[in-house]
Amino acid sequence: MSKKLIRFDWAIKRLLRNKANFVVLEGFLSELLFENIQIERILESESNQETENDKFNRMDILTQNTKNEFNIIEIQSTYEIDYFHRMAYGVSKSISENLSIGQEYSAIKKVISINIVYFDLGQGQDYIYKGKTDFIGLHQKDKLGLSYKQKTTFLKQEVADIFPEYYLIKVNQFNDNAKDTLDEWVYFLKNSEVKDDFKAKGLKEAGEVLDIMRLPKDDEYGYNRYLDSLHVKASEIFTLKTEAEFNIKEDIAKKLILNGANNALISVSTGLTIDTIEALRNDLAEKGIAD
Repeated sequence: MSKKLIRFDWAIKRLLRNKANFVVLEGFLSELLFENIQIERILESESNQETENDKFNRMDILTQNTKNEFNIIEIQSTYEIDYFHRMAYGVSKSISENLSIGQEYSAIKKVISINIVYFDLGQGQDYIYKGKTDFIGLHQKDKLGLSYKQKTTFLKQEVADIFPEYYLIKVNQFNDNAKDTLDEWVYFLKNSEVKDDFKAKGLKEAGEVLDIMRLPKDDEYGYNRYLDSLHVKASEIFTLKTEAEFNIKEDIAKKLILNGANNALISVSTGLTIDTIEALRNDLAEKGIAD
């Protein structure tokens, strides 16, 4: 058995900012980072602010945990070719926004960027990726480490502990076979469902907090409006993709016409109908480009 719940991306903008509901986000972060994470507070930042023109295809939240680290959780529903660049920008902005003028650089906080995307980003067969910064010698191939003085001063064990970490969850690439508690969270992110036998931290609470039946009327309207916006965005993308493909086929057909190809060959090559090809021929003839 499973229960249909509110999507995590919408909940992150509305319900999960409430301190009473931190347990849901804490459960997700704990399963992903393999340690018990407690959220100290939600930070005010550009990404956390809601505006009249709400970012329907993108949701994000910035938290600070009890280890004095920042966690950026960002969810992207529609394809963006430069999303990797935006990950880098978001981390850089969080670092610079939270370092006061005159503070020493050692006051910079560790940033963990968690990106949940519902499209195929980059090339890779896995559905969860982690990236961190290590410095490897070009000649000796050794990893650069912190000195004893740096370790005791900064309370860090490795150079990578100072630099940001990135997590990328490619939700649609998950096969719905939950083999561990982290997979249970990915299953929820993909399907907005929690099965009765799931044991991941925070999912039991998610099943209560994100129950659609418990939504107040105002929130129910906002949630349905958000779901509608996802359909509209998907239709816009489909339309743009279809028009682009059709324009490419037309360009190929025009080149074949100019090279003397017959309608049957052009139709097989492009998938265009004979009537469409004849219309292209007539258009080219009217413009004096072809006979």
